[in-house]
Amino acid sequence: MIEFTIPGEPTGKARPVVTKTGAFTPKKTVLYENLVKTVYSGEILDGFLEANIKAYYAIPKSKPKNKKELMKQGVIRPDKKPDCDNVAKIILDALNGIAYADDKQVVRLTVEKWYSDKPRVEVVLSSVLGRCVFNDH
Repeated sequence: MIEFTIPGEPTGKARPVVTKTGAFTPKKTVLYENLVKTVYSGEILDGFLEANIKAYYAIPKSKPKNKKELMKQGVIRPDKKPDCDNVAKIILDALNGIAYADDKQVVRLTVEKWYSDKPRVEVVLSSVLGRCVFNDH
């Protein structure tokens, strides 16, 4: 099992920008993927994998004190962008080739959104038992 934390506000994978000269990955996506690669310090994992991702969003300063407390307790959860699937996509894509050969190895995925005074994304990668090896003969 490998655990690591990506500091800062959760970011989702943005769609490519298409121009007359081609398609480009938005700069914000590239920067966040590079951050993910930088904070990952584990080995390359083999086999079937599970990814558990907890995205912690900053508590808005404009909220009343009672709502802020409910957010800290997890009673009120973020229903704002980025969506869970886009948070997972940017992280799993960034880890291709450094945490695993390909993100197709991830056969189980959990993504949760929470509020916190310390915005971040916590990632846990672990092996899923029951790997089968087949010969292509």
